[in-house]
Amino acid sequence: MAMDSDYGVKGSSIIREWSGQVQPALVASFLFLFCLEACLWVRNLRLKRRLPGPFAWPVVGNAMQLGQMPHITFAKLAKKYGNVYQIRLGCSDIVVLNGDKAIRQALIQHSTEFAGRPNFVSFQMISGGRSMTFTNYSKQWKAHRKIAQSSLRAFSSANSETKKAFEQHITAEAMELVKVFLHHSTDGRYFDPAHEFTVAAANVMCALCFGRRYGHEDLEFRNLLKKVDKFGETVGAGSLVDVMPWLQSFPNPVRSVYENFKNLNEEFFAFVKDKVEKHRETFDPEVTRDMSDAFIGVIDKAESDGLTKGHTEGIVSDLIGAGLDTVSTALHWILLLLAKNPDLQTKLHELIDKVVGRERLPSVEDRGSLTFLDAFIYETMRFTSFVPVTIPHSTTSDVTIEGLHIPKDTVVFINQWSINHDPLKWKDPHIFDPSRFLDENGSLDMDLTNNVMIFSAGKRRCIGDQIAKVEIFLFFAILLHQCSFEKYANEDLSLNCTYGLTLKPLDYKITAKLRGALLTGQ
Repeated sequence: MAMDSDYGVKGSSIIREWSGQVQPALVASFLFLFCLEACLWVRNLRLKRRLPGPFAWPVVGNAMQLGQMPHITFAKLAKKYGNVYQIRLGCSDIVVLNGDKAIRQALIQHSTEFAGRPNFVSFQMISGGRSMTFTNYSKQWKAHRKIAQSSLRAFSSANSETKKAFEQHITAEAMELVKVFLHHSTDGRYFDPAHEFTVAAANVMCALCFGRRYGHEDLEFRNLLKKVDKFGETVGAGSLVDVMPWLQSFPNPVRSVYENFKNLNEEFFAFVKDKVEKHRETFDPEVTRDMSDAFIGVIDKAESDGLTKGHTEGIVSDLIGAGLDTVSTALHWILLLLAKNPDLQTKLHELIDKVVGRERLPSVEDRGSLTFLDAFIYETMRFTSFVPVTIPHSTTSDVTIEGLHIPKDTVVFINQWSINHDPLKWKDPHIFDPSRFLDENGSLDMDLTNNVMIFSAGKRRCIGDQIAKVEIFLFFAILLHQCSFEKYANEDLSLNCTYGLTLKPLDYKITAKLRGALLTGQ
């Protein structure tokens, strides 16, 4: 749940939009040239000394050099220019950070200096401008985040009833997913699990936030989730507009994508507002039913530090959007890698049968005895690095990283993929090997797990990362306990992916087979 955690790759989507749409935008070449002259003047005034980096072409900057998988290109450029270098998109100079040392120095040692967000127009339209994830660093933001952290902590504390209820929601949703998978696999059929994972993850978040779930065939809910998926595909829809805001002023392909992005944001936020408002109508300060009640009780009633009722809807929107995308994407990759590696699947089946048995479902309490299952999850996060580049940061003051000066208000891209695939840190990083996370005693190597960066770090680190890990573990354990998964006999599942809010595997089809009797509860 990479909420406020840079759950997306907004920055990388900027590049993707540039690569695909810069040619049509050239119809306004005279405006580009005018903007170019102004930008060069401003840039030279701001930067006393340009950082290392590739030559930037007029108008397009470095966009055409970065391709469809910018995180890979960023890592290659780091070999030539170092782990701290500069690129340009349109009128914007952007610093790119690569490698464990530079990134952790920035996000942890200089967490305040890198806690900002750029003043992008697309950021301002998300959650009515009250998103904790996309708003800039301020006293108001700190108050918003503190409330979110304390509320989540109360919901997930070891002995809380809400924690037990949350885990029960996950178990129930996982079993519903098992039934859906088995139905799709009737008579040995093969199916694409992608959308079912999205529905399952969204239902867990709706249960957490609203105390209710939706059926997998609920048409309104499925249509809503398609819009959320579209958000993931086009979260950088405002990208060209972000770096060249005047593109809003005349008809062009970029403006069209920007308008679609705006509309789907409004529709999703309207859904959340409706549910939160109904909670307000039945709110009882003595009974906290779910996260909406928790936020209403603190934010609505206090309205301090500049927070208003709108910030309640903002944090709920963040929680749902981030949680469903991160968890569904992780499970999507896990199932692909499970079907692609039948020997590892067999090992996991043997382990879960030994630890759990066939008379009950796995629970969170089994986690300490299912270390190889956890290792499989961590290796999936490292290997796929499915949040490769964080939402852009912005520097809140002048700062120096690895001896290089970065001015205040500089846009910064954080290449998490470069940490997860660093050959100095990981032996054979291109090979999928869960056992790398186990020590000689078969225990989980916590130092290595902490080296995986998928939820960012520092002040913008995901506040829901522990909840997300519990959710992924429980879904995965129950799916393994109840089913085996197979790909087509002669098909080698592709590891290629699509680029968007997260890296998602290309469409693939599997079949599910029930292992023993279908259980209905603990």
